[in-house]
Amino acid sequence: MDKPKKSESSEHLVPFWRQNWADLDRVFDNFRREFERSVSSFPALNLPAMPMASMSCDVLDEGDRYVIHAEMPGVEKKDVKLNASDSGVEISAEHKEESEEKKKDYLRKERKAVSYYRRLPLPEKVDSSKAQAKLNNGILTVDIPKVTPTPKSQSKDIPVQ
Repeated sequence: MDKPKKSESSEHLVPFWRQNWADLDRVFDNFRREFERSVSSFPALNLPAMPMASMSCDVLDEGDRYVIHAEMPGVEKKDVKLNASDSGVEISAEHKEESEEKKKDYLRKERKAVSYYRRLPLPEKVDSSKAQAKLNNGILTVDIPKVTPTPKSQSKDIPVQ
């Protein structure tokens, strides 16, 4: 009686990594080792003492313009730097506070500094020369008209049955 032949297709059903698991493991170990060695050769970075706070932003597409709302609590308008280009907006601000309390045989001074930064790329070209900005109660509103307005999509109520 003939011996049953192994189907060639059955050999290919086993994924390659099960056959060469040790080789794959060695490749990843070498990659990790080389990556750690190259990163450790970088000079140490001296970061500024001022913490970078996250800035919550909303970008609204109004069809003919973009309206950006950025939250920057405690910031005054003189501390805001706004730069608009044809493809995006760059917002930065620094907020510093100092408080001092003096009593007999007691002095307390505290300082707080926070820096905000956000770069917002816009999907369509805008006219940065006509951009306007307003800061009200910690909310920066930036209004930038588009070069080519896009029509707003029409919506229709659909009854649910």
